Amino acid sequence: MSRDFTIKIKTVSELEAFRKRILNDLKKARVVLTLCGGTGCQASRSEAVSTAVKDELIKQGMDENVHVRVTGCHGFCEQGPLCVIEPGNTLYCNVLPDDAREIVTKTVRDGEVVERLLYTDPVSGKTIQTESEIPFYRAQDRQLLAQNRQVDPCSIEDYIAIGGYSALAKTLFEMAPKAVIREIEASCLRGRGGGGFPTGLKWAKCREAPSDEKYVICNADEGDPGAYMDRCVLEGNPHLVLEGMMIGAWAIGAREGIIYVRNEYPLAVKHTRIAVQQARDLGLLGEDILGSSWSFDVEISRGGGAFVCGESTALMASLEGKVGEPRPKDVHTVVDGLWHKPTTLNNVETWANVPSIILNGSARFASKGSNGSKGTKIFALTGHIKSTGLVEVAMGTPISKVLFDIGGGPANGIPIKAVQTGGPSGGCLPADKFYLPLDFDALAEAGSMMGSGGMVVMDEGTCMVDVAKYFLTFLQDESCGKCVPCRLGIDRMLEIITDITEGRGKSQQISLLEELGHTISQTALCGLGKTAANPVLSTLRYFRDEYEAHISKEECPAGVCEALITYEIDPEKCTYCGVCKLACPYEAIMGAKEEVHTIDLQLCQKCGICRSECKFEAVQIN
Repeated sequence: MSRDFTIKIKTVSELEAFRKRILNDLKKARVVLTLCGGTGCQASRSEAVSTAVKDELIKQGMDENVHVRVTGCHGFCEQGPLCVIEPGNTLYCNVLPDDAREIVTKTVRDGEVVERLLYTDPVSGKTIQTESEIPFYRAQDRQLLAQNRQVDPCSIEDYIAIGGYSALAKTLFEMAPKAVIREIEASCLRGRGGGGFPTGLKWAKCREAPSDEKYVICNADEGDPGAYMDRCVLEGNPHLVLEGMMIGAWAIGAREGIIYVRNEYPLAVKHTRIAVQQARDLGLLGEDILGSSWSFDVEISRGGGAFVCGESTALMASLEGKVGEPRPKDVHTVVDGLWHKPTTLNNVETWANVPSIILNGSARFASKGSNGSKGTKIFALTGHIKSTGLVEVAMGTPISKVLFDIGGGPANGIPIKAVQTGGPSGGCLPADKFYLPLDFDALAEAGSMMGSGGMVVMDEGTCMVDVAKYFLTFLQDESCGKCVPCRLGIDRMLEIITDITEGRGKSQQISLLEELGHTISQTALCGLGKTAANPVLSTLRYFRDEYEAHISKEECPAGVCEALITYEIDPEKCTYCGVCKLACPYEAIMGAKEEVHTIDLQLCQKCGICRSECKFEAVQIN
C-alpha cells in the first residue's frame, strides 16, 4: 500500500476511516507471504530471501496478487529464515534465496507444498506443514509475539489494520486518567523488567506527585546475556510500545516520553525511529492528538552499553548526561525522577501489554496467570535444549512445560541438570524443581528470580561452580563500583570461587561465600548488587556437593574446570586412526601409526579438541 501522509488524522472517525481503507486494500491480495526479518533471521540472510521472493513474483507476474510482508522476529530463531504462507499457515524453515523460485512456483502459484522446506520435529522425526501444529508454537500462549507476524514494523498502516491506536482513542475519549489507572491496577500487571512492581500502583503514585512536568520512559536497555525479549518486541512492533507509552502518559499527566534503547540494538533503534516519525506525520504524536487537546511526543536515546543502566535511577542519570550510577531510593522516581520530576519508567514488554488491557479489559488479562502474577511472559530459551528461541507462556506455567513441551528436551540426549532464570543475577534451579511455576513469588522463594525473562538450560556436562564463576565475572565487570558491598563483595566472592575451580579451595570458604552473599544482598545500593549473589547462593543451595568435590577431592565432576582435570587416551578404545593427533593444535598427542596414542600432559592445554574429534570415545577426562 502506498503511503499518503499528506493527510493528518484529527479525529477518531478519521482514524477508523483510515483503518477501513487499509483493510480494503489488503483484501486485494490473494496470498500473504510473511517473511521474518528479525535480527536472528537477518543474520541468516533473510534480506536476500525477501529480495529474491519479490523479484520472482515480479518475474512470474504475480506481484499484484501477493502481499509480501517482512516482519519482526517470529521467535523460532534457530529455524530462520522463516516464511509463512497464507491461506494455509504453511511454514517453511531455513529458507535460502535459491528457494524463492520453488516457493513462488509451487506454493504461491500451484498451491503445492515444498516438502524439503518443512519443519522436522526432532522428537518424533516427522515433518510438519503448518506453524500451528509445531510443538514449539502449539504449547505457547502468544499474546504479544503473535502480533509480530501480523505487522511490518516499518508500516504504521499494518499496525492500524490490526486495531492499532484504538486503545489510545478509547483512552482519550472514553476514560478519565484515573479510570485508566484503575483498569491497569485491576489487571494486576506487574513490571516485566525484573522487579515485578505493580504497574498500576506506580502510575497512581506518579499521578499524585505534585508537578506540572512529568515524564514516561521506556527502558529498552536489555543487558542480560542471552536475553532478547525486549529487542524482539521493539524491533517487531514498535507502535505497540509507543501506544502503551501514550496511554501511560495520559494517565499520569505527562507530555514527554523517552525510549532509552540499548546501543547494541541498531535494528530496534531504526524501527523505533521510523515508528515515531510515522506517528508524527500522521498526527498521532505531537499537538492536539485526535482532537483531544492533549499533546505528547517521544524522543529516542541510545544507551552506552552499561548493564547497570537497566536500573531506573542509573538510567535517568545517563539521560541527564551523568555517569550511569544508581542513587538511593529513599524518594522514589515516581516523585523525584528524571530532572527531579515525577517519572514513570517501565520496560518494553510492560508498555506493550497496556493497549490490550485498555481495549479488551483488565479481566481478560487477569484471567491468565497465577494468583500473584497475571498475564503472559516472554522468555528467551537458550542453552542445551533442542528448540531455542523466544517463548511466551501464561504466568504460572511449570518450568517443565517450557523445557520439554516447547523446548523439546535436552539437545544431545544428555539429561538436563539445571535451568537458570533471571539473567546473570538470577538463580540456578535443579531438575527436581522443574515443577515450579514461572511466577515472581515462586521463583524468588526458590532462590531465583523472574528477571527480564532469560532462561538458560544446562545439561549434566555443566559445572555449576564454573557457572557461578561466569556470572560473577560478568557482574564484576558491569558493577558501577559506587557502593562498597557490590564493589568489594563481588571481587571477594569471585576470588574464592576462582580458588575453588583452580584447586586451591578450602572447606571453610563455603560458609564464607554464603556469609558474603547474604551480606551483599542486604546492603548493596541497587538491584544489581542486591541480586549479584544469587548465582552463588542458589548453586550452593542445590549443588553443594559439586563445591565439596572441587575442594575435598580436587576434582570437577563435570570435567570442566581445567586445573582439576587431565586428558588421557583409553588404550582399549584407541583405534590408532590419528585423527586426534592431527587435530591437536599443541602437538601434545604422541604415537606412530598402528600404535596406541598418548597425551603429553606437559604440552596439553586441555582445549578438548581431541575429545570432540574422536569418534570412538577413546579420549577420557580424569
